[in-house]
Amino acid sequence: MFDGAYTDAEARRARRLESIYHVGQDRIWDGRAVLSSLVEKHGRPRLGDRETRALGRIFSIIMWGELAAWKISAQLADVLVDLEPKMAAASQVHDEARHFYVMHDYLEALGYRPPPLDFWSRRVVEMTLGTDDVGKKLMGMQLTIETIALTIFQRVREMNVEPVLSELLPYYERDEARHVGLGTQLVPAIVKDMGVRQAIDFVLFELDLLFSTLMGLKAMEPDLLSIGVDPRSILAIGFRKQTELNREMRHEFPWFPEDPPVDRAFHGMCEALFPTEGSGVRVPPARRVAHAMGVVARTRKSVLQTYDRHHAAAP
Repeated sequence: MFDGAYTDAEARRARRLESIYHVGQDRIWDGRAVLSSLVEKHGRPRLGDRETRALGRIFSIIMWGELAAWKISAQLADVLVDLEPKMAAASQVHDEARHFYVMHDYLEALGYRPPPLDFWSRRVVEMTLGTDDVGKKLMGMQLTIETIALTIFQRVREMNVEPVLSELLPYYERDEARHVGLGTQLVPAIVKDMGVRQAIDFVLFELDLLFSTLMGLKAMEPDLLSIGVDPRSILAIGFRKQTELNREMRHEFPWFPEDPPVDRAFHGMCEALFPTEGSGVRVPPARRVAHAMGVVARTRKSVLQTYDRHHAAAP
């Protein structure tokens, strides 16, 4: 813990991690004051019954995810040894506690009582909470849960589903972007030092986590459609963010692959669960599997490529 010997690259990463803490301190926001001012500006959230239920269910999952993130970041603040990442994780603990209570209060203002987590969303957070492996915990929290939350925040904000929420979400997004930075700085270095058996175990954990995340999004699909959000747009935004993260990690760790096999498998799973034909179109299982294999082999366009092409062609 008190060994100050760093290589130049390690020293640069340490300074970046330390800055996550200091920037977090500079940008702390008062959750009660912000939510109160937005309700005063726009009035209490008012939507139709169907939209209220849909928005409530989606952001109940987010609320429970923030509680899990609070617990996981506290675990990381305890188990990380180097002081700079420990500081970054400690800053995240404060952020996640605020995210949890503000989202709870927002749902209360919406008039929605949060139900328990669905099976797949619960599985994602319990896998991340329950592992003792720091690399897996960072992968689950910083590079999976935080990233999917950021994509949902961005898309719902862009759709302007409800004005109080639309102006509240940028506060969350700024915080969550810092939290992802902890993962991009630490996970590649941890993976680099793994033996073969440990690396295989890590990849299997990541694939299980990603599959469970997709199943959670699939369970959320009817509610997303009810508020006008295409689940494939969530995936497209998520892929763009992941591409940016991969680019950052390659800049810091040149050995990091251009086209990681896990990414290919994930793109294939997305095509199988959210086919190009669109929501509500019946696609036989055999065709879904064939299309998914084509995406993995890069002989078929991925969700991101087809979504971008479709919207580029739209008037």
